[in-house]
Amino acid sequence: MPSRRLIDLDQAARFQLLIDAVKDYAIYLLDADGRVATWNTGAQLFKGYTADEIIGHHFSTFYTEEDRKAGLPERALRTAADEGRFEAEGWRVRKDGTRFWTHVVIDPVLENGELVGYAKITRDVSDRRETDRALYESEQRFRLLVQGVHDYAIYMLDPDGVVTNWNAGAEAIKGYTAGEIVGRHFSLFYTPEDRDAGAPAAALATALREGKFSGEAQRVRKNGERFWASVLIDPIHDDTGRLLGFAKVTRDITEKRQAEEELERSREALVQAQKMEAIGRLTGGVAHDFNNLLTVIRASADFLRRPELPEEKRVRYVEAIAETAERATILTGQLLAFARRQPLQPEIFDVCARLSGLHRIIETTIGSSVTIETDLPEVEHIVEADPSQFDTAVLNMVINARDAMPRGGRIRIGARTVEGIPAVRGHAPASGAFVAVDITDDGAGMTPETLKKIFEPFFTTKPVDKGTGLGLSQVYGFAKQSRGEIDVESRLNAGTTFTLYLPSAHGQALTPIAPVAAPVDLATIPRRRVLLVEDNEGVGKFAAGLLKELGQTVTWVGDGQAALKALASDSDAFDLVFSDVVMPGVSGLELAQLIQQRWPKLQVVLTSGYSHIIVEQGAGGFPLVRKPYSIDGLLTILASKPA
Repeated sequence: MPSRRLIDLDQAARFQLLIDAVKDYAIYLLDADGRVATWNTGAQLFKGYTADEIIGHHFSTFYTEEDRKAGLPERALRTAADEGRFEAEGWRVRKDGTRFWTHVVIDPVLENGELVGYAKITRDVSDRRETDRALYESEQRFRLLVQGVHDYAIYMLDPDGVVTNWNAGAEAIKGYTAGEIVGRHFSLFYTPEDRDAGAPAAALATALREGKFSGEAQRVRKNGERFWASVLIDPIHDDTGRLLGFAKVTRDITEKRQAEEELERSREALVQAQKMEAIGRLTGGVAHDFNNLLTVIRASADFLRRPELPEEKRVRYVEAIAETAERATILTGQLLAFARRQPLQPEIFDVCARLSGLHRIIETTIGSSVTIETDLPEVEHIVEADPSQFDTAVLNMVINARDAMPRGGRIRIGARTVEGIPAVRGHAPASGAFVAVDITDDGAGMTPETLKKIFEPFFTTKPVDKGTGLGLSQVYGFAKQSRGEIDVESRLNAGTTFTLYLPSAHGQALTPIAPVAAPVDLATIPRRRVLLVEDNEGVGKFAAGLLKELGQTVTWVGDGQAALKALASDSDAFDLVFSDVVMPGVSGLELAQLIQQRWPKLQVVLTSGYSHIIVEQGAGGFPLVRKPYSIDGLLTILASKPA
């Protein structure tokens, strides 16, 4: 229930109590001339006058001198009387002379339709004005900041992607003025193909889903010119989480992209120059080594042409040709190994057992001035690799170690298992189990410059005619072909350690040793009608003569198309097709597959010096004779029965 004391007061007294209780507003009455008639507590608090000091004085006392001279008080009363209300904000003056910012409302007071005065409500809004002013100045500074940025297009989009503002950088980059672009969809900047692919909508969706979209792509200027842009889009939400739009920042990175492309072209040119340098070094080295081999063959052949040559010398020169051909085969194998094209015949074997078996060969190779020490665990260290290539790689590293110690020394050979391979010569580390073979010498060591080149073909620090420069490149090629790695550590006058890493095959069964095949008796070779397919004239003549010497009937054609034509004419005229793999037009492998489809009973044998092609593409079960031909290999094929 209301207080009894309040009930006893008349309505005017109660209203006066209410007005006096309000402290945040100055609420008072003016008479018809503008003199103060009443005063409340709120008016006294922020204007500074007591009721006795101000009642009867004109309300223009609260106005600034300049506003009084401008007639603002009278205009305010006239507006209230004529329009029924006056509302405004402006400066006012306290009793102590300080100014404050107010919000003023003046309403006319009428009695029986006659103006008798004015009701005036004033509120001190200085704090709010200061806040608004600070916000405005902050917005102005931000606007000036954004407008002052010329290297970035900074603008806003509404939730639908329509441009709502535009800065000077956007105009400089994209070519549109604010009047031309505000109100239009930002997809205008995209290429037609990106618009058709839905890229603009996808960018906004990504920004909403992930909180940001960033990327690089081509955009289109007003004049139709394309440029590379780095784009960032951020969604903007209010305090309630409602999406207000997107902030979009775009930078023209065309020059940066062009610089990167130019750098990449320079790198490619450098790589190409390095390749050409390597090819020049490679061809020079190959020519040198093969010239040496051909010298032996040519001289031996010249002597063999002499009818008066004694039989023992004839045998000697034939042996010289055979040995030189074998050396040429080894040289070709080293070249293919470096190119990682040497066909491997992987087997599962124990590295420790293999190294133990090489011990006697190593001792014979390096001589008595060098001591061999081995550290080979009794536990099996199983790998899957080509054992012959492994032996060659080990011997190459051992010979390299021996040559580094011309006055003798010690070579230590060890094997161990490791988990993973560290980063080697800039290559990323490799994970998994590996078997590591270490070969360490006490030699002179190598400089960092030499270490960078030791696996290059024909690079050697040895005197002329003391090495081909292919030994370590063979090791490198074998390691890479075997999914392993080769590493080297060396210091001048402190020795060198080569480490060959091969993937471990722990737990797998060892490959059984194949029995030695008995020589094929020439008398048991069946006589066959052979269709020889060889595009090289010299090789074709030699192969045809060799097959005829072995008792075969030979028809020689120069390519796959000619072979198909001969077979289509009379396939029953042949028992065997002997074809090179690498030929123009129809390759040997394609020819074999066509023959298998059309004449399935006809036997096909393939031959190539690049048998990696068959290994990589699949030989389809066709027998293979690798070049250079050996008579034993041909006899084995000829003696076999068709599948």
